[in-house]
Amino acid sequence: MVQLIVWLVVGGVCGWLASMVMRTDGQQGIILNVVVGIIGSVIASFLFGAGINQVITVTTFLYSLIGAIILLAIVNLVRRGTVR
Repeated sequence: MVQLIVWLVVGGVCGWLASMVMRTDGQQGIILNVVVGIIGSVIASFLFGAGINQVITVTTFLYSLIGAIILLAIVNLVRRGTVR
């Protein structure tokens, strides 16, 4: 149970940081930030073999952040036609 809570918190932080990097923070709420962070972690686990589904380290956190940024770039590309 505690691991799930940590996963949600770290996913939320990753999603929030990614939305700040991609300048979409004003359009997203806290729930969408958590979802973006968690999906970003899944993307990172596929691309790099490390996400927040393993032990949380600085490296896995950065990989999850990169995955969340990739997700937001794809969403911006589909919605606006530009990565931004």
